[in-house]
Amino acid sequence: MNNKIKILIIEDDLFLRRLCQKKLEKEGFEVVLAEDGKEGIEQAKKNIPDLILLDIILPNTDGFEVLKILKEETSTKLIPIILLSNLGQKEDIDRGLSLGATDYLIKAHFSPQEIVDKVKETLKK
Repeated sequence: MNNKIKILIIEDDLFLRRLCQKKLEKEGFEVVLAEDGKEGIEQAKKNIPDLILLDIILPNTDGFEVLKILKEETSTKLIPIILLSNLGQKEDIDRGLSLGATDYLIKAHFSPQEIVDKVKETLKK
């Protein structure tokens, strides 16, 4: 039985996705990846991760829509979701939080290590 904490990263930027994956795996997390919103929703339902890192600007289905769908779905509605974005406008942050995101990180302001720290902090709550 695998007791590793599972993190789903939904991010279309390959470099950032791999960087976060490596950092999280080094910390002992199991990481599942998705590169667009549609795949992210499928992976979330299939894997039921302990936490989701969700980019907002995504191909197919944007992060806000993914968040809305996952929060309406019984199997995924309790999963903490941290939004990752370069959109730092207050409206975007408020919209994300009102849709049920646990937290919001502006990519440009956080290093991969700080993202890992935020994941750990969120999982402790």
